[in-house]
Amino acid sequence: MEQCVALVSCVKTKQERAAAAQDLYRSTLFTGMRRYAEQYADAWFILSAEYGVLRPSQVIAPYERTLNTMRKPDRLAWASRVQQQLLQVLPTGVTVVFLAGDRYREHLVPFLKYHGFVTRVPMEGLPFGRQLSWLNEQTRNA
Repeated sequence: MEQCVALVSCVKTKQERAAAAQDLYRSTLFTGMRRYAEQYADAWFILSAEYGVLRPSQVIAPYERTLNTMRKPDRLAWASRVQQQLLQVLPTGVTVVFLAGDRYREHLVPFLKYHGFVTRVPMEGLPFGRQLSWLNEQTRNA
């Protein structure tokens, strides 16, 4: 059976004080992505616009940064940093499941494929509301 690692994007809504990354982010979408990752993946990490790749238990301070408003050179710099972090934490041959939007994936999926990883984007092309429905359907019996 293939080993699977999920990469979950950060979200805008956060607690007001430092917390474990898995608890810092507050939104229905993040909760659904976290549930999916915990149910289906062998391990999962959070893609943070501020900190890069985070372990769920890693304590971080809240921040106001998003790839959605970042200029392209800044997104490229973020992606370069995250690519190196991913090579350090991802086991060889693992399947990487992205639970993240286009801006978070755009420079990571091709990079990981080039390095021999299988990638999946199960919610690709789904509008926001449909993503929530899909996550609820997938984790209903969790």
